[in-house]
Amino acid sequence: MALLGTGALAMWWDMAPAMKEEFEDWHSHEHFPERLGIPGFRRSSRWTNAQGGEGIFVLYELESYAVLSSQPYLERLNAPTPWSTKLMPHHRNMVRSQSQVLESRGGLSARQVMTVRLAPAAGREADLRAALKALVDRLASTPGFAGGHLLRHQTPDIPQTTEQKIRGAADRVADWVLVVCAYDADALQRASQAELSPEALVRCGADAAMQADIYSLSYAALASDMT
Repeated sequence: MALLGTGALAMWWDMAPAMKEEFEDWHSHEHFPERLGIPGFRRSSRWTNAQGGEGIFVLYELESYAVLSSQPYLERLNAPTPWSTKLMPHHRNMVRSQSQVLESRGGLSARQVMTVRLAPAAGREADLRAALKALVDRLASTPGFAGGHLLRHQTPDIPQTTEQKIRGAADRVADWVLVVCAYDADALQRASQAELSPEALVRCGADAAMQADIYSLSYAALASDMT
């Protein structure tokens, strides 16, 4: 089973420990239901840094990339609730990638995910795409792993939204995003030092500047869970 659509919204940010309890309450009981009520939003998942740090990873699976510029979605982005308005400034170091799904094999909602934010080296885009496709295909059926997914950012042609203005600094983006899902944390840790290491990915055609992190599943929901 692959991701539930051909579009995705991948986000990373830091949340201070003092705000985490309220953030998780808001995100689970107001924000997820709100987003999953928008046509085209199919599943949402939230993950927290596996080492107990402040990092948060959130993935929305979308029917298509066009959902990211749809009127219902823009209406929500430009009319945040009072609770959202309170919490948005606490989303620090936001990275927000509005993405096409390039490759998707296997499941998502496993024990842990490793996200790698990367980009092709000059002239190596085709090499990297082919290498990551082969890696995703293999890992999806490797013991310890549940699936692999490759996303590519594309900036929608929309103006800055009210939510972005509340957060302050402009959101950064990740060009390509590799999401590797595992039910065995040790297997994922070993892979992070082998085929998913920076050195291995550079040999595949990635630029040396990349960011990799491992997260544990906090909460996942389908649109049908909210009805």
